[in-house]
Amino acid sequence: MKKYIAGLISILAFSALLLAGEGSWSGVVSDDHCGAKHAAASDAAASCVAKCVAGGAKYVLVSEGKVYKLTAQDKFASLAGKSVKVSGTEDAGTITVASVEAAE
Repeated sequence: MKKYIAGLISILAFSALLLAGEGSWSGVVSDDHCGAKHAAASDAAASCVAKCVAGGAKYVLVSEGKVYKLTAQDKFASLAGKSVKVSGTEDAGTITVASVEAAE
């Protein structure tokens, strides 16, 4: 019975790792104060995001109507209000960033 329970726990733990999905997301870099308000890239968005971050807000990614928290905040300083492609791992609404590049 103990082996059965240990096996079940292992399967559940592995399944949880699969839910934290690797992938890539395209979207616009916004901030956690304005969120989806900056769903479209623009100079106005860039200016607003920069001001909000200077005031203590954190960078986020707006992609397909969802707002994702981002790790590696320092990678986004030059990308505020711009379209980007982010690669990494997502778990519970937070993307652990492996790489980010400006979108074409």
